[in-house]
Amino acid sequence: MPAPSPSGPNATSPEVAEIERALTRITYLGTRTRHHDRLRALADVPLDRAAVALLRQIADCVPMRPGEVAHRLGVEASHVTRTVQQLQRAGYVTRVPDPDDGRAQRIRLTEAGRLAVGRIREAGAGEMQLALSGWRPEELRQLATLFHRMVDDFLAYSAETEGEPGAVAVAGPQEREKPEEREKPEEPEGPET
Repeated sequence: MPAPSPSGPNATSPEVAEIERALTRITYLGTRTRHHDRLRALADVPLDRAAVALLRQIADCVPMRPGEVAHRLGVEASHVTRTVQQLQRAGYVTRVPDPDDGRAQRIRLTEAGRLAVGRIREAGAGEMQLALSGWRPEELRQLATLFHRMVDDFLAYSAETEGEPGAVAVAGPQEREKPEEREKPEEPEGPET
């Protein structure tokens, strides 16, 4: 049953209230420890949720400074610094010089990091494929289209209200590093156990 909404010029429509409820439910499902543990086991990537979130963010963008990553994830820079150190020790990321400031460094995935992100995404997509197996292909295409549109609108609204033109929580295709822009990754020593 839809939740009642206030009346007036800024009233929330029942449809938007239901979308908000659905997003809250899916966020809960996606952030449960059991869910993370299952995906981590399927992907064979021994990282906690914070490290996986950071790894995904780094994978979706050109190399960034740790502070930029923290801003995009909405967390304190100290959290990112500790997690980057963990990922670097495990061989998933490396630090590269910032071309705009020789004193600063940016974070970039290593080959091991790219493989780990690929396995994580594959495991997540496999679980989603099973959960949505009763959906017709045209329904899945429609959902994907509407989801992308919703995320784009959320990002535009966020940039508008926060006064940060172009601010995004997750990089769009224009911000992803092109293969020809990547330096040859350092050979990792292998993940620590």
